[in-house]
Amino acid sequence: MKKLLFLSIALLSLASCSNDDDTKVEIPTVGETLKTSVGGPNQPNQLYLDLSAAETKSVNRTSWDLGFSSGSDFRVIINGSVKMAVKKLATSDITLPQVIDANVSVGAGTTLSNNGFVDNPTGVLAGAGAGIGTAIAEISATETDNKVYLVNLGLAVSTTQPAVGSVSVDGEARGWKKVRILRSGNGYKIQYADLTSTTFTEKIISKDTDFNFSFFSLTSGNMVSVEPAKAKWDLNFTTFTNYIPSQDADKKPIEVTYGYSDFITTNSKGGTQVYQVLTSAKTYEAFVKADVVEANFTVSATDQRIIGANWRNGGGPTSLPSIRTDRFYVVKDAAGNYYKVKFLAMTDDAGLRGNTTLEYAILK
Repeated sequence: MKKLLFLSIALLSLASCSNDDDTKVEIPTVGETLKTSVGGPNQPNQLYLDLSAAETKSVNRTSWDLGFSSGSDFRVIINGSVKMAVKKLATSDITLPQVIDANVSVGAGTTLSNNGFVDNPTGVLAGAGAGIGTAIAEISATETDNKVYLVNLGLAVSTTQPAVGSVSVDGEARGWKKVRILRSGNGYKIQYADLTSTTFTEKIISKDTDFNFSFFSLTSGNMVSVEPAKAKWDLNFTTFTNYIPSQDADKKPIEVTYGYSDFITTNSKGGTQVYQVLTSAKTYEAFVKADVVEANFTVSATDQRIIGANWRNGGGPTSLPSIRTDRFYVVKDAAGNYYKVKFLAMTDDAGLRGNTTLEYAILK
């Protein structure tokens, strides 16, 4: 596992561990300050953090397009970190030419969530599609029920250098594909092609129960290593497609899709749980294991966004985003270890975004 974690003080136990070493690292109860990076203000990477091992894995967020669930269901996710979007078509014939539909996109707060073009941001896979669960409906055992999807591949990583303290994450459009997914035994069969093509490429994708998903790139036509094994990570630092509340023309409440930078999800599918604590109730320094409230973890089992963007202020026309110092987080990993986590900075020493400093300590 590639280590991109920089400790504020040297730990010989960490320095002696290779990237593939499964030896458990002892995290001192006094806490450690860690610096993580998603590659700077263009935020090109997704970074996975394993608290128990103090290790990370980083992948370019354009390296994958679809994730195939390894669970007992047959669910497929799309890559929300690049603002992918999909639309279910009426046909099951992938050889039919298709055309671009510009409405199939992630809007800057304008595209309705109930259009069903993106996965529900809670991370819950179950649902009928169309904005409930995955945008792609569960893959049916009846082949004719599995329709073709129009796929907007989203946006490449920006190469524009933003002002210090700002971000530039959205680059050029990555293009379009058409995709049809079937079952193949206990795995999947994917058919994909360019929109005007009358032929298609077909690949078989197996489930690997050590991982939450098996990842596939429509661009390269290859499987891609993205997430660590599901027991080997807790937090994911990433750009993210979210739902946010808004109003329609009649001032009625609606939800729309919106792209976030500096977002943090939790590995809810792998068993990681989390809740937020306000320092007005208990300070980070004073918080001990006896203060943990088990019931407070419940919401995180069905929503990966508990940390989300809540750890920072969003900024405004005359101010840059900043850390919220009035809160910290309690994390319980799949092995039953408890940690307290607080965020100290969202830029490096030069003021560049995409560089987060956090402190965490194991609770014993």
